[in-house]
Amino acid sequence: MEQLHQDQPLLHAGDPVTSAKAAMILIHGRGASASDILSLTRELDITGFTCFAPEAAGGAWYPHRFMEPVEMNEPYLTSALNIVEDLLTNLNDAGIPPTQVILLGFSQGACLVSEYAARFPQKYGGVVVLSGGLIGNGVSLRDYNGSLDKTPVFVGCSDRDAHIPLSRVQESTAALRKLGAEVEERIYPNMGHTINRDELEAVQQMMNKLVEG
Repeated sequence: MEQLHQDQPLLHAGDPVTSAKAAMILIHGRGASASDILSLTRELDITGFTCFAPEAAGGAWYPHRFMEPVEMNEPYLTSALNIVEDLLTNLNDAGIPPTQVILLGFSQGACLVSEYAARFPQKYGGVVVLSGGLIGNGVSLRDYNGSLDKTPVFVGCSDRDAHIPLSRVQESTAALRKLGAEVEERIYPNMGHTINRDELEAVQQMMNKLVEG
């Protein structure tokens, strides 16, 4: 098992794990930090949630563009996927199963959470892909197997994102739907590479459904 990212900081916000009803794992983008992505929790009502944000070694989960062949981003990508796996395992051991966990990522982090969900499909509390898409140079040819079992997935991106081609966003949405996810895709004209209020409201709705049962 690759451990390249495993000794980096892990930040927390919200309720203690022992009393939370649900959890959210937040994955930052390239050149950012755990504190950057965790700042989103100040824009959300996280009552009932325990939130964790891991940090990538050197500020990047993998070195090359997400649309390069997968092997070019190894062994960093496997280490990053292991981070998500470890957090899910720890939460489950503490009494919060994957069905009560939202995976959220922005940019490189969005690529990571969508790739994790596609590689390891099961029923999650939700998956939020903010300006990202599945990793690799041939999504339509990838052989993802299993079922996301109606996991709610939100995909948001600009139609002219300089880092994320619209075609890859749409391919990723199609692949996640094929795996049985209930995907809502919202494309924003001329938005740039950022997160907007409409996306945060969609995240809040997803969160509310988990804590309201």
